[in-house]
Amino acid sequence: MSGIRDEKVVAGLSCSEVLARLSDYLDGDLPDAARGQLEDHLRGCDSCARFDGEFQSTIRALRVHLGASGEIPSALRVRLRRALDDER
Repeated sequence: MSGIRDEKVVAGLSCSEVLARLSDYLDGDLPDAARGQLEDHLRGCDSCARFDGEFQSTIRALRVHLGASGEIPSALRVRLRRALDDER
């Protein structure tokens, strides 16, 4: 498994797989079956459910802060990508 502490498989998905798909899930870009499987994992995994809540809060705050432009400044995008990569 990956470097995620206490990683487990719930509903056929590992925590790493859930984290890799979380952005697509929040954007509504997952097919129904994959969405349902991810939601089942979140219901059965407290760690991923907690992370999902924090991640959703962060995304909402970023969207509000960035306003209608929808554009994330490139420097912020690089910093966010590095932070997310470090979490893996």
